[in-house]
Amino acid sequence: ALYVVNVERNGKVIYTWKGNQKNTHIGLYDLQTKQNEHLYMFEKNLHIISCSINNERTLLAVSFCQYTEEERASQHLQSVSKYLTLLIEIHPINNVRVLKAVDSCVRVQFLYPVEGRNASRESRLLLVSEDKYIEQFDIHVVAEEEHKVVIEKSGQLPRAKVVDDLVWAQWDMMEQRLFYIVPKESKSTLRCVQFYPDENFNSILESHLDIAVNDTQLKLVNFGYDYCQDQDVASKSLNLQVFTSKAGGLCVCCSLVSDTPHEIIYSIYFLHKGYNKTFTVSLERTESHQLKEVAFMNLDYYVAAYLPGQFLHLLNVQHPDLLCYSLFLTGEDARIDTLQNCSIRSPWVSAVLDCDTGSLYNVSISDSALLQLLQRSKRDCERLAALHCALLYFQHTEDLEMQIIRWISENLSTCHSFDPIQEFIIASLYCRMCPETQNLDKLLPYTSLHDWIGVVPGVICATDIISLPVLEFQNSKGFWEKLNSNLESVKYAEPHLHYHSNMLRREWRNLSEENILFGLLFCSFWDFCLFTKQREERRTTAYLRNIFENAKKYVLVSIIFTPSYIAQARLVPLFEEEDYQQQLLMGLMVAQLKDHLMRHLQYVGKKKIDQIVLDYVANLLNLVHRIMKEVWRRYQLHSCIFCFDERGSAGEFAVFHIMSRILEAANGMCMPLPPGFHTLHLGLGVRCLPLHTLLHYIDNGILQLTETCVKKLLKDLDDTEQNEKLKFSIVMRLPEALGQKVRQYWNHPINANLIARKYVKFLLEKLGNRQCSRPIPERPSVPVEFLPLNYLTNILAEIENQGVHPYEKQDHVNARFVEETALKHTMALLGLEYS
Repeated sequence: ALYVVNVERNGKVIYTWKGNQKNTHIGLYDLQTKQNEHLYMFEKNLHIISCSINNERTLLAVSFCQYTEEERASQHLQSVSKYLTLLIEIHPINNVRVLKAVDSCVRVQFLYPVEGRNASRESRLLLVSEDKYIEQFDIHVVAEEEHKVVIEKSGQLPRAKVVDDLVWAQWDMMEQRLFYIVPKESKSTLRCVQFYPDENFNSILESHLDIAVNDTQLKLVNFGYDYCQDQDVASKSLNLQVFTSKAGGLCVCCSLVSDTPHEIIYSIYFLHKGYNKTFTVSLERTESHQLKEVAFMNLDYYVAAYLPGQFLHLLNVQHPDLLCYSLFLTGEDARIDTLQNCSIRSPWVSAVLDCDTGSLYNVSISDSALLQLLQRSKRDCERLAALHCALLYFQHTEDLEMQIIRWISENLSTCHSFDPIQEFIIASLYCRMCPETQNLDKLLPYTSLHDWIGVVPGVICATDIISLPVLEFQNSKGFWEKLNSNLESVKYAEPHLHYHSNMLRREWRNLSEENILFGLLFCSFWDFCLFTKQREERRTTAYLRNIFENAKKYVLVSIIFTPSYIAQARLVPLFEEEDYQQQLLMGLMVAQLKDHLMRHLQYVGKKKIDQIVLDYVANLLNLVHRIMKEVWRRYQLHSCIFCFDERGSAGEFAVFHIMSRILEAANGMCMPLPPGFHTLHLGLGVRCLPLHTLLHYIDNGILQLTETCVKKLLKDLDDTEQNEKLKFSIVMRLPEALGQKVRQYWNHPINANLIARKYVKFLLEKLGNRQCSRPIPERPSVPVEFLPLNYLTNILAEIENQGVHPYEKQDHVNARFVEETALKHTMALLGLEYS
């Protein structure tokens, strides 16, 4: 049988097996080339404890047990060391040097330089003794004839003490880091030593943990694996592992002892966040001998706590604050077929070593299984966690987005504690924008939720604030720089760093209360600029000018978008129209988001921040287009659907419902919508809703009357009794500015009467108590002698002559028009014909 004894940084696996003659062989397997290489053979049956090979594959370090206690006693070998540690020249196989001959177990580990570095003539080797110390050996080699590589000096090798008095240690082979714990009074102190390519090392981290560690026996992680000895140590020491992530996450995972039967307790110390979460899981009834320790796995974005046959808990490392973003699975969902025992280690990210079988596996989250879980899950906590994982863990693909949007459209009414449209938009924006700029992930929102009051069945979570780690490094890049940035964010109250729409909503409400929104709703944007200058506003002129400038950029963005917008616009009939209210909202959003980023990303520069904000706007609008495109495609609607001569289909009604939910989600986040959205929404509402429901939606602001839709409705529909009722109901609800523009497209006595009434009202309000000072001129009139009407028309004509004319763009609306309309209306009431 083969047994894995170590995995090196370059992905090469060292394994051992017994030959036919009971010889002990050591081999090397390359994960990249899938090739095996025989390294060395001992001509006796040995128990290999630890083994490591240097980067140049010229030296092999081996630690093994020479005799068991029984063999030593029976053969009277008490004077012979139980454990032997050798350094062997293997290029070619030549000299063997004894490094340690002691009665305490020793582990060996070569240090590796950075990838791509040329072959070195110096190797460094760590020796880890169960006597609770670690030392480093410096080994110099020279090349002799026929490419033979030998150790340069025959005397003792130079060595240096790295760590002393430790009780737990873990090796990070990929980043060449040593984590270790030393007991300190009632608590434990976690420290980290970073090894550098220039042969130096230094202590770079210190963190105090409230963990009771057994200091009688040393526990080692990722220093190779010796099943017999490690099982004995594991039964007496704490199950603890340290995991790091690419985003600067640092987690300490440990399994705790529970006094209650059928109960598992484990803690995750999110050191980069400054708190610890302790989970208590109640298990289903099982035999006590089946209960084992929780195994931990590093999946980078997630840390997995796994108890075979019971549960799989995927804990979100980057956003661990809300429990609903961690996925707790039980039953068949938690089953990992190839990992049915707890004797596993995670030597690097997404890798698992099964120490029982000596097998090494790659572990990752399946996108297809995750989507299946999302589709069949009935709990909001599982849905949120699965949706968050699908949007932020996986790379965005068109197929994945399509499936998520389809699920959202089918489950809008079944998600009770969150809005799936809001989550999709916010999380997708976060995923698309954050890779562009460092630390942007700390400033943009990743969720629409402020808190989570739900529970995960069977799981109790307790959160405790812990002290932040202390870092000591200079000019260090990569992980340490990102970890330090995370810690600085925690010091400055991280939740407040994320952009939030509360301030935007407050400003939007203030503008609404000042009737600025009403002024923008139906007048020209630049007319409104003139309008605001004539009013006494609370805001400064500079502030409003800034909003308008942002709005102008929004107009440009809303027209250009991205190439995907053009393809989507061909499918979904969104009209390219100016929506001044949405422009103002976008202007406010751009201004506030820009101010927020400028406060925390000053080193990026104004030009870069401007681009980030505009990209955010464009992506936001495109996401709404993306939802519309998939929904349109799913219900097989065509782009020429915008007409009112027939009722809407079931598919159109479904799309109308989804658009209503998009509008609700946008209002909840104070988020602008693409141009033409309200027009299409209103058009579908006219086709799908009965009149009383349609008017109810309009009166409550769900449907907004737009110039494009109302104009088309008045022009395209004939004047049947039902259509007259619809048109009149719409016309009566039009704001004055919009009414002046579109009423001319309905040539009907009702509309003419309405126009005349409003015209008379306006002129008389302007007249006030003034008296006409000049004689009323003679003017042609309708040949009907009705003195009150004649007097009214003469008064109106006089006011018109004074330059007061509210309908200048409609030449036919004047005193004569009022006179004719009044006569027609009177004759109709009397049942007489008008000629």
